[in-house]
Amino acid sequence: MKVNGVDRPVDVDVDVDTPVLWVLRDVLGMTGTKFGCGLGMCGACTVHIDGAPTRSCITPIESLAGTPVGRALQKAWLDLEVVQCGYCQSGQLMSATALLIKNKAPSDADIDAAMSGNICRCGTYLRIRAGIKDAARALSGKAKVA
Repeated sequence: MKVNGVDRPVDVDVDVDTPVLWVLRDVLGMTGTKFGCGLGMCGACTVHIDGAPTRSCITPIESLAGTPVGRALQKAWLDLEVVQCGYCQSGQLMSATALLIKNKAPSDADIDAAMSGNICRCGTYLRIRAGIKDAARALSGKAKVA
């Protein structure tokens, strides 16, 4: 399998029903993906599998810096200080990345729909939306609007 663009051994010594989350965290040592509810409801464990955001606790990708969308989102997150406690942000960034890959200029409704599966216990939803819009503007080459 390939994780973050790196070929990994296909043979991992786990039970067949072990969630991807625990293979990433415990076997491969990739701790960016977080355990939240364990039910696929909160979005903290979201990773990309073949480009689609996927809840890894019930069914990866830690490194977004290798893509233009990932870099734009990470920069926006830092510039706008989106993160409060940071617990949910791995999943938030994965869902935001999937959105911007499919929709280069999302509306508020588009963002709300795409992000609806991710819960932020600190309530930074407005900053998350602003970060997504900022990243979309950066990717389109348009200047940031104050």
